[in-house]
Amino acid sequence: MKLEHLLNNIEHLSITGSIDKTIESIQIDSRKVSQNNLFIAMRGLQTDGHKYIEQAIEQGATAIVCEEVPQEIKSEITYIKVSSSEDSLGLIASTFYNHPSKETKLIGVTGTNGKTTVATLLFDTFKKSGYKVGLISTVCNRIGEAVLETTHTTPDSITLNSLLSEMVLAGCDYIFMEVSSHAVVQKRIANLYFTGAIFTNLSRDHLDYHKTVANYLQAKKTFFDELPKEAFCLVNSDDKNGLVMTQNTKASVHTYSLRGISDFKARILESHFNGMMLQMDNHEVAVQFTGRFNAYNILAVYGAARLLNQNPEEILIALSSLRSVSGRFETLQSPTGFTAIIDYAHTPDALTNVLGTIHDILNGEGEVITVVGAGGNRDKGKRPLMAKEAIKGSNKVIITSDNPRFEDPKEIMQDMTAELNPIEQRKVLSIESRREAIRTACFLAKQGDVILIAGKGHETYQEVKGVKHHFDDKEEVNTIFKSLITE
Repeated sequence: MKLEHLLNNIEHLSITGSIDKTIESIQIDSRKVSQNNLFIAMRGLQTDGHKYIEQAIEQGATAIVCEEVPQEIKSEITYIKVSSSEDSLGLIASTFYNHPSKETKLIGVTGTNGKTTVATLLFDTFKKSGYKVGLISTVCNRIGEAVLETTHTTPDSITLNSLLSEMVLAGCDYIFMEVSSHAVVQKRIANLYFTGAIFTNLSRDHLDYHKTVANYLQAKKTFFDELPKEAFCLVNSDDKNGLVMTQNTKASVHTYSLRGISDFKARILESHFNGMMLQMDNHEVAVQFTGRFNAYNILAVYGAARLLNQNPEEILIALSSLRSVSGRFETLQSPTGFTAIIDYAHTPDALTNVLGTIHDILNGEGEVITVVGAGGNRDKGKRPLMAKEAIKGSNKVIITSDNPRFEDPKEIMQDMTAELNPIEQRKVLSIESRREAIRTACFLAKQGDVILIAGKGHETYQEVKGVKHHFDDKEEVNTIFKSLITE
């Protein structure tokens, strides 16, 4: 694409050099730059892209977008000075890939918990209805049957627009996408055109980045503030922040609820470890999901599908055949009669929801053992809260390592237990090895008990000192179950 065309919508402070040149690719990582590339120098949390402008030129960049033009400029290079590289990136990326979000129906899902489940179930529901669909999620990116690896909940603007373009070229009618608070603040979704947006819920998370709950809420709200008037937004009105999200939106507002008056309603009729019976808009439907939080997720999917003009009965038929998303309240039955549940719950609120569901089903008939940790280099304030919530809902809690990243796992575990009183301490075991923690829980469990292994869900690694080591909670449980059969 011609550089002149790429810069059409960009507010620039100055341009030095010719804009009559062809750009073959755009990059924000100087290591990926090749011939005839445009390099956008970004100021990040870890590093400043302006330090790598010279390296980008050496590797073939012919144009540079930056907030500070280097003192030494090269005559053959074009320098575009802007007030914010971050603001410019989304506009440039969208233009370079010919505005792919306008060529399909893009639905964004945001909230603290439930994003992955709602986005994935929408993907599965529409796929079952015969549509070509795309998915951009924490667990994986998908184009129809093809599965692509993912590294972020919401990719950077270049990767995102490239992916959307690939989905449009593949003929995707609908694309369902998780929208993280980081992505909103960092303008990764800038210049994308959303047909609809869904809000699931909001509780404490990512305060290592946002600093306050108010900032975190505002990041989510900004997504709805910037929706076009032709779009719809669907919010959980049972969450106190649901209607806060829509205060300044131009989009049409719709609600879903299990408790109050709303556009889309549901009621749990029965709940078991292998599924629920729901009543939705005067229809009864059996689903292979468990828990009030999943009832909200399914209702969000139903409401969004209705707003996308799908037949109500066909939606319910599709939902009744779907299975749980990997690592989301995934149940495994042991040969000795106890149940293990793998769940991604990594916030206090999510942990409370999952434990509440377990107790609703157990109805006093069995004990709960929870294995839980907390991630390193993340919000330290939620560590004691995680331990407190685990203890409230469990007969025994095993504090263990999660993804320590660059922190000492022992110190993370100490942070979790630091505020426990002597009575609470008696419920707790601390076992640093996650493998041994899971094994211990399995050997403590009796027939009719439930083990909750929380925090990692679908993840198949543990991140230690910058290295991802293979570790899968589900694999560990299945290995233990096999040993129980042979004993």
